[in-house]
Amino acid sequence: MGKYNSIAVIYGSDSSEWEVSCRSGEFTASRIDGNNYDVYEIFARFGKWSLVAYRKKNSMRVALSEGARPEIDKTDFSVNMLGEKVKFDFVYVMQHGVPGETGQLQGYLEMLDIPFSSCSSFVCAVAFDKFVCKSYLRDGSIVKCAPDAFIRLNDDLDAFCREVSEKLKFPVFVKPTGGGSSFGITKVAEPSSLPEAVKYAFTEGETVLVEQGIDGRELTCAAYADGNEVKTLPVIEIITENEYFDYDAKYNGHSREICPAEITDGESSLIRNTTAKIYRRLGCSGVVRMDYILSGEGLYFLEVNIIPGMTSASLVPKMVASAGLDISAFLTTVIENS
Repeated sequence: MGKYNSIAVIYGSDSSEWEVSCRSGEFTASRIDGNNYDVYEIFARFGKWSLVAYRKKNSMRVALSEGARPEIDKTDFSVNMLGEKVKFDFVYVMQHGVPGETGQLQGYLEMLDIPFSSCSSFVCAVAFDKFVCKSYLRDGSIVKCAPDAFIRLNDDLDAFCREVSEKLKFPVFVKPTGGGSSFGITKVAEPSSLPEAVKYAFTEGETVLVEQGIDGRELTCAAYADGNEVKTLPVIEIITENEYFDYDAKYNGHSREICPAEITDGESSLIRNTTAKIYRRLGCSGVVRMDYILSGEGLYFLEVNIIPGMTSASLVPKMVASAGLDISAFLTTVIENS
């Protein structure tokens, strides 16, 4: 018997990733063990939170039509179903971007003292911002970080572009410091293209990171806690048909994900141990994925994914399968140990 009875899976978001978030949430809800938990699916976007489907223990999923979706009572995070008030014991957060990865949703749940699957509000806020997160790891004792430059909206763009041209080697990657699924990211080959790329990144947020490109193999690894220790899943190598691992490559089949990655045992141990160290260093909980570039100079950190994708095509489910784990049992481990 587990600690919880009713699980709310919350998905959708206020960011460009909301559709991916829905796919991740629906997949996760469908794989949570229906023998152990009642599962409720909540769609949340721009302040409107509503119950869109539910599945009672050992029963089929019931999808609610748009006009019959009860709204969530945010005063205590409950819902009224046919005159019965349902309070959720645990929240599985599948909101990519704002507010599920920024710490805002977690702060709300912390105030209500409702347990949830992801990192704390503080850790989410740190990890979601690529520049802040790199600053936590930049001393090099755990992993290398690529040289970079940072700009805030309304800073002097011309002066910043001159600084980048003097400081960094091209090509560079221009990316919003917050966000995921490669929204707002551009690979820039020469200085003349930099200003437009920075402006484009600003469409996703008010701070932008320009990062020197590192030649090497793109690899990713996930970690989670099982109640006794931090565990890692098999490493995946990403080989993209596109110029880099952009939205099209991620979600439209223009990449290959090799799992487990065809790397040496030493390289695999390096990446898995580094992932566990970063997980502990940041104070993570739940499932967290770290992305890297393995070059001739060593292992370079790219970013942390606090709420990694959980669609049928996503990386973490592939890692779970490669590890020989049952996805429902894996999710139960996450739920019972977050």
